[in-house]
Amino acid sequence: MRIDVMTIFPEMFHSPLNVSILKRAIEKGLLEVGLTDFRDYATDKHRRVDDYPFGGGAGMVLKPEPIFRAWSAIREKVPEGIASRTILLCPQGKVFNQDLAWELSREEHLILICGHYEGVDERVRIRLADDAISIGDYILTGGELGALVVIDAVARLLPGVLGDEYSSQEETFSDGLLEYPQYTRPREYCGMEVPEILLSGHHAEIRKWRRLQSLLRTKELRPDLLEKANLSPEEKKFLDL
Repeated sequence: MRIDVMTIFPEMFHSPLNVSILKRAIEKGLLEVGLTDFRDYATDKHRRVDDYPFGGGAGMVLKPEPIFRAWSAIREKVPEGIASRTILLCPQGKVFNQDLAWELSREEHLILICGHYEGVDERVRIRLADDAISIGDYILTGGELGALVVIDAVARLLPGVLGDEYSSQEETFSDGLLEYPQYTRPREYCGMEVPEILLSGHHAEIRKWRRLQSLLRTKELRPDLLEKANLSPEEKKFLDL
């Protein structure tokens, strides 16, 4: 997969892309990330990309021209036959979740446009963006952090990125539930012991225990998730749903 990010702060991506799973994915050739500073596509000597909003109001709005030019330059480099999907990161977008991460992981090429200041000229959304995505119901300085969240969540779902091919399938939200509790050595610490079932070697019983713990943890911490979770009749009865 290739992901192109359009931003006026490309330096925000340098460190996250050079550590941990993202770094390994890039080194393996499973992920390619391009950074485009759309200030480079401004036409005035000050490389200005924002202006006052028509109708008045606080803040500045990102101008359409540099974004359109940068987007066109990226699209011109995409090999023939490769489909691109453009996403605007902004507070008005659909809320990002694991299902959407899986959906995006099946794309060949993503273009992420990072909003900033008071927002982006609406013509960018109308003409260029296939989707608008928000990472939550709160306000950030810009879309760069949202873009990094999307890149990280999507990259770990690409085949070969994670060491264990089943890791992404067992994580929190992968089946609509929170993940079960995890333990490692030492067996006892500060008076707290690892549940005996995890030491038993009975894999079928361990799977049952983990499923039960996922159900209980989800009901306690995120009961809203149970409405969409794939539950058996027995599990629904157990949870009193």
